[in-house]
Amino acid sequence: MTAPNPNDLLDVDPLMMDVLLDHYKHPHNFGALPGADIVHAEGNPSCGDQMEIALKTKDGTIEDIRFQGKGCIISQAAASILTDMMKGERLDRVRELTKDDMLENIGIPIGPMRLKCALLALKVLKAGVYGQAEWPGEEDD
Repeated sequence: MTAPNPNDLLDVDPLMMDVLLDHYKHPHNFGALPGADIVHAEGNPSCGDQMEIALKTKDGTIEDIRFQGKGCIISQAAASILTDMMKGERLDRVRELTKDDMLENIGIPIGPMRLKCALLALKVLKAGVYGQAEWPGEEDD
């Protein structure tokens, strides 16, 4: 994991920053998922973050979800948050998730330079489940 850049996270609510840092230092659902039936990996070409998301599904429900990869605080914490959100959810929920849903759950302001970091996990999840190639939010532009 890359070291945090303090300039990326100025003017952030300290409580929300603590939550984000905890997800980065102690990511939930991190690691391989043997027997996964959906696995997809991609990277963020603008900064070099890499991520793989794996799911075990049954009857259209995400029974287990894990991620692996390396990257900045925002990309790794976002993946931890997203996997928490999606465990136990129906696969249809993946299609419904938006850029705004993801940013709201991250809980800190994300500037334009870090937007793809914040959305990488959602992009990887959507591409793995539905083959959607665009970045979340681009379909609205």
